[in-house]
Amino acid sequence: MTDAFSAETFALQVNGCAQVLAVPREASLLHVLRNDLGLNGPKYGCGLGQCGACTVWVDGVAARACVIPAHGVAGREITTLEGLADVAPRLGTIVSSPPPEGAAAPWGGPAARRGRWHPVQQGFEEAQAAQCGYCLNGMVMQAAALLAREPHPSEAQIRNELSGNLCRCGTHVEIMAAVQRAAELMASKDADS
Repeated sequence: MTDAFSAETFALQVNGCAQVLAVPREASLLHVLRNDLGLNGPKYGCGLGQCGACTVWVDGVAARACVIPAHGVAGREITTLEGLADVAPRLGTIVSSPPPEGAAAPWGGPAARRGRWHPVQQGFEEAQAAQCGYCLNGMVMQAAALLAREPHPSEAQIRNELSGNLCRCGTHVEIMAAVQRAAELMASKDADS
């Protein structure tokens, strides 16, 4: 019989890279992403899957990493904020133009370091939708998931999609504008291609 605290080895894809990890069976996906892989995009908020700060994609679908056992996603594709611009093209999502000169947004995966952002990241920067930044990961990941499914969402659809993501700073107007701007950016990239 296996002790819940003994490490077990499993593999998964994180931001397009194969990872083989040995972690305790009870470890959450959020714990593995932050503590074992050093990815700080997903945040620990409530630990109950209710605030959205820990949102990642599992096989292209938004999910709460704090309540997902890491072993439960063995062999699946995990996308975090850091990998959004890298993974998005493989999922059929358009990657945006370079960030503005000197932009200091609270994300920075390999694509951002190479001067590429996902349109949602660019939309959040342009709309200045971040205040404290704690909810930002969940808002961006959830909004990107919405736009992958529905490229031209209504205001009601955006509100509904983001309703499970808590923001205590009150930047809701800017967040709505950011998602609408991201949809515009994606539509213009579609028109250009």
